[in-house]
Amino acid sequence: MFKLFLFTISFLSLFSSFAFAKDTETSQDSVEVYIIDSYIPPELPNTFRLSFLTSAPSKSRVVIEEKYDYPVSDTLAENHDINIDLTDLKFKSRNVPFIIFVEDSLGHKYQSERFEFDIPEEMKLEEESNFLLLCLLGGTVFLVPSPVYVVAKDDNYFSLTKEIPLVMIRSGGYNYPFGYFSVEYSHIFEAPVNNLMRLGYKHIFEVSGIEYISTGINGFTNFNGFNGVSPELSIGLFEIANTFTLYTRYRFNFKPGEAGSEFHEISLGLYSGFFTFYF
Repeated sequence: MFKLFLFTISFLSLFSSFAFAKDTETSQDSVEVYIIDSYIPPELPNTFRLSFLTSAPSKSRVVIEEKYDYPVSDTLAENHDINIDLTDLKFKSRNVPFIIFVEDSLGHKYQSERFEFDIPEEMKLEEESNFLLLCLLGGTVFLVPSPVYVVAKDDNYFSLTKEIPLVMIRSGGYNYPFGYFSVEYSHIFEAPVNNLMRLGYKHIFEVSGIEYISTGINGFTNFNGFNGVSPELSIGLFEIANTFTLYTRYRFNFKPGEAGSEFHEISLGLYSGFFTFYF
C-alpha cells in the first residue's frame, strides 16, 4: 500500500511537471516588431517602402492612418517587406501613422506601437484638395465666439468667449496634438465683472468612441484687480469636415482667497489647429 502511495505521488508529480513544461513551452511573450526601413524614396515619391523584423516567425499586415490595410507576409516569416503605392491615398498630415499587426504560429495576434513616415511636399494632403474652402471655414472658426452659460453665486449670465490656440505640442498621433497653449477673451453680459482675459494650457487625451478628453488650467484677469484661476474639462464630441471638432466644456473659476468669487461656465465651441504654430 505504501509503495502504491509513493507511485501515485511520483506519477502526479511527473504529470504536473510535464503539464507545466508544456504550458511554458506553448505560452510566449508578445512578438516584437523591429523596423528596418520606413520611408518614401526621392526617386519614387508615390511609393512607401517598409521592411521590418519580427522576434518570431509571423504573418503580418500594416494599417496606415487607421484606414488603409495591406497584407505584408501571408506566410510565417521573420523578415517582412512591402512597397505600397500611395498614388490614390489621401492623408490628413505629412506625418503619416501606421501600425503593424502580426500573427504567430499558434494564432496569437499582436500589434506594434504606432510608427510614422513622412510624405513629400509633392503629394497633396486630403484637406489641400479644397484649400480655399478650408481657409474660409478656418477664418469663420477663428472669428466666431463660443456661447457660454455662466452660473454665479448671485445670478446666472450669458457669455461669449473666443479662444485662440497659439502653440501646439506635437504628439505621436495624427488627429490632435499632445497639448496646446491658448489665449482667450470672454465677455459676460450684465455681470459685475464682465470682461476677462485668460492664458492657459490644455492637455489632450484621445479616446475611442469620442474625439478626445482635455484637461486644462488657466489664469484670468480683468486688468482691474480681479485675478484668478480656472481649471477646466473639455470633451471633443465629433469632427466637422475633417478639420474642426465640436466640443463641450465645463470650467470652474475662482479668485484665491476671496469667498463668493466662484462661478461656473458650460460652453460649446469648435476646436481647430488650423492657424496654430506647432513644435
